[in-house]
Amino acid sequence: MTREHSLLEVTDVRVAFGSKGFRKAPNEVLHGVSLDVREGETMGLVGESGSGKTTIGRAILGLAPVSGGEITFQGRRIDNLSARRRRSLSRDIQVVFQDPYTSLNPAISIGDTLSEPLLAQGYTSRDARRRVGELLDRVSLPADSLERLPREFSGGQRQRVAIARALAISPRLIVCDEAVSALDLTTQRTVLELLLEIQEQTGVSYLFISHDLAVVRYMSHRISVIYRGDIVETGTAREVTDNPQNPYTRKLLLSAPIAQPAEQALRRAAYEREFASAAK
Repeated sequence: MTREHSLLEVTDVRVAFGSKGFRKAPNEVLHGVSLDVREGETMGLVGESGSGKTTIGRAILGLAPVSGGEITFQGRRIDNLSARRRRSLSRDIQVVFQDPYTSLNPAISIGDTLSEPLLAQGYTSRDARRRVGELLDRVSLPADSLERLPREFSGGQRQRVAIARALAISPRLIVCDEAVSALDLTTQRTVLELLLEIQEQTGVSYLFISHDLAVVRYMSHRISVIYRGDIVETGTAREVTDNPQNPYTRKLLLSAPIAQPAEQALRRAAYEREFASAAK
């Protein structure tokens, strides 16, 4: 599948925040980033903290200012939309944030949390309640969750609620921004399997953002690696993780624990020297 069949295209996008120095020059976080997400696939975006990966997600969602380049969705430019048109786009693009507790209003029941986007899109109260029941079933939460508050759920259950809310109005794309990083390993695996099952059932596309290359490989069809605001490598999940071409990607691979930690430390040191040399 070629880029003309992409659902989302990010082309040479630049994002700058604030100012620094005497001349008040903007601090550019993204330096011309390009990637695409295709119909029904997961594009993984991986990089360390501060690499700019979350900024890409925020730019797509209209939460970060784009100072150069463009973002298109289904062939239509979306980085310059008005607030009203951006709200209408929420039917097609949704997000699951990192922290499932702070992303949910602690004073609102789960039923009201899931009904809110449906009512905003014109659902009747009766149809919204029926849809909420379907969503709870899809993410394997009991029907009595409707009247409960977020604090009454575990972290994994709260993230299931966040996923259900993102699915409520059947979006074409979900931006998953470190969607499992706040969860323990067992719960991570359960949530990842749920996301894969939902994709198989609905055909939804994901932009899956994470610092964990092992998790990104598990989820993704293709992977882009970002370092300090630049994409340094893109390929299929297997290409990027089995035969990485960039020393930074190799460094990320060595962040995962292996059976021989001493050997890993030696290899990591060698790749860090190679990466430092290549970055000059």
